[in-house]
Amino acid sequence: MKLALALIAAYGSSVSAFSVSRSQTPHYRVSTELDASRARDKKASRSTWAESRGYGATAVADAESGAAAGLLTNEEGLEYVRLQNDSGDTSDVYLFGGVVTSYVKDGQEYIAVRPDAKMDGSKPISGGLSHCWPQFGPGEIQQHGFARNVNWSVSSMSDTSVELVMAPSDYTKEMWDKEFLCTFSVSLEDDKLTTKMLVENKGEESFDFQAALHSYFTISALDNLSIAGSFKDKEFLNKMVGEGEMQTEEREEITIGEEYDRVYMGVNDPVLKDSGISKTLTVENSAGYEDTVLWNPYGNEGMGFNNFVCVESVKFDPVTLEGGSSWNGDMSLVPGDL
Repeated sequence: MKLALALIAAYGSSVSAFSVSRSQTPHYRVSTELDASRARDKKASRSTWAESRGYGATAVADAESGAAAGLLTNEEGLEYVRLQNDSGDTSDVYLFGGVVTSYVKDGQEYIAVRPDAKMDGSKPISGGLSHCWPQFGPGEIQQHGFARNVNWSVSSMSDTSVELVMAPSDYTKEMWDKEFLCTFSVSLEDDKLTTKMLVENKGEESFDFQAALHSYFTISALDNLSIAGSFKDKEFLNKMVGEGEMQTEEREEITIGEEYDRVYMGVNDPVLKDSGISKTLTVENSAGYEDTVLWNPYGNEGMGFNNFVCVESVKFDPVTLEGGSSWNGDMSLVPGDL
């Protein structure tokens, strides 16, 4: 715990969120009104991609079919996998950054993407369940590491699940020359969305890392939101006070009425309660993630502050992974009624 507190103090008040860029239409409003020639070209490209990986024609979805499962491409050229179950629930997972950008259950979207997000690969996607790996926040390498701004590869997929992998490249080796393999799997189940992050040390020498899902969740409005969990009496770093001040939480449930950037150590059971839509969202951190960050840029209209909150699943205390060993970070989203 002392090490973790020292780390979050060093983490400081410099940056936690993604930087602001000009306003852009959210990804889930991407138009599918392509002309016939362009549509045929895209479908042929997707078919070639899928067949080359042994997925077959059944895994290829035409973008014009709406919510059909399969490999799709947005207007800016980024590929993503759409999952769909028999109930019509869907989830979108982008290969760029390996980021889940949508989870719709019973017609309700639970994952947010900021209105100023870039969806063309020019910068990390500001929203979704974004990876911070192998570093969270500032440190020896770039802010939040590199997992969120490299292309992951699809190793397998079905209508309701996808497995992505990230291996070392020349780009990653320039800043972090370790022999790793990250596997991120997403499964769309009947009652929840399940994610699993597997980190493997493929070398002989140990390495240290931090891990987090910088998770953005859709809300009807901040005034309608409270966040339950084991927050009461827990120490947290309030990064909005000076250069960061350790405080103790006195509330059973968190409400947000000002700019928030707080690191709660030893809290990993948050439940979002939205009275505006009479829904809850339980963040089940069942392995690996031990801490929670709450972040909201209160008052920032450009970021769309009133319609999202970041409730991040974090492993602050660095993991030392010996050669040949592995680490798991498992997180599920479970919607419910309020």
